[in-house]
Amino acid sequence: MRDSKVIASDLLAWYDRHARDLPWRMPPGGAPADPYRVWLSEVMLQQTTVAAVKAYFLRFTALWPTVQALAAADDATVMAEWAGLGYYARARNLLTCARAVAQRGGFPDTRAGLAALPGIGPYTSAAIAAIAFDRTETVVDGNVERVVSRLFAVETPLPRSKPELVALADTLTPPARPGDFAQAMMDLGATICTPRKPACAICPLMTPCAARQKGIAADLPRKAAKAPKPEREGVVWLARHGDALLLEHRPDKGLLGGTRAFPSARWDGRDLPPPGPADWRPIGQVRHVFTHFTLNLQVMLGNLTGNPLRGELVPLDRIDRNGLPGLMRKVWDMAQAELAA
Repeated sequence: MRDSKVIASDLLAWYDRHARDLPWRMPPGGAPADPYRVWLSEVMLQQTTVAAVKAYFLRFTALWPTVQALAAADDATVMAEWAGLGYYARARNLLTCARAVAQRGGFPDTRAGLAALPGIGPYTSAAIAAIAFDRTETVVDGNVERVVSRLFAVETPLPRSKPELVALADTLTPPARPGDFAQAMMDLGATICTPRKPACAICPLMTPCAARQKGIAADLPRKAAKAPKPEREGVVWLARHGDALLLEHRPDKGLLGGTRAFPSARWDGRDLPPPGPADWRPIGQVRHVFTHFTLNLQVMLGNLTGNPLRGELVPLDRIDRNGLPGLMRKVWDMAQAELAA
């Protein structure tokens, strides 16, 4: 294994030439990035791809260019703009954190201070501290785990190897340009040291990579076998009254929390009756995969024959498909033929 200083130097030289152009980044070697933009991007990128996040990030920063502007935003408007990114607790935490930052007058500039903010965990606090404040912090996401596991040929399966991978990554983090180094590691994992078919022949760390030397780079990191996801059943009601459908505001906490959605039950721990008297009939089923389970949702359509028990009737032409969470978009899409009949 070559010296960690040489590895950091080689990787930074590669990053200076090949850094991805991302809307939340500053050019390599330049001034530290805006902590608001770093924080927002990191929250959005949790469990989501860069490609999926770019448009959301640009829209959010156009609507709310500062953390103070986001802190002052209406909750429902922010939730609607978040729709489609999933993991809606992130959006609720985003607002809570923005308001805490605005109240204190800005982001703290240390990892410990950042970690004390609501919704900011060990990874995000390290990323903001390094990238926005040039603190020497070790930033380890999935891409970095992969790079480090191959560089050091760590064969212990994930997630058991996580502490070891963090410790090894820490030995590489340089005191100079730690933010650029963190982003260089991420870029290396995203573009060259990829999960399948890593491009070892053009990797700047090809020579010191222990996994390449052993011929096992493509096999790492090893992962413990996953248990099959449980399945849940539920029902969603499309309650129609003339040219309007019933929408409800879901509880702030829990799955799809804080979003506008068609009334549903049974799959989310809520054993609720239909949202009103109607000639209910099944029109199909949608299947949706969450992080921890797979949902089979029976779709019921009915014309209301009395007052709704909950929710708000919204004209069909005013329902914004893009403002619905992903699960409800599937319901909307599969029901279009029936709604048009």
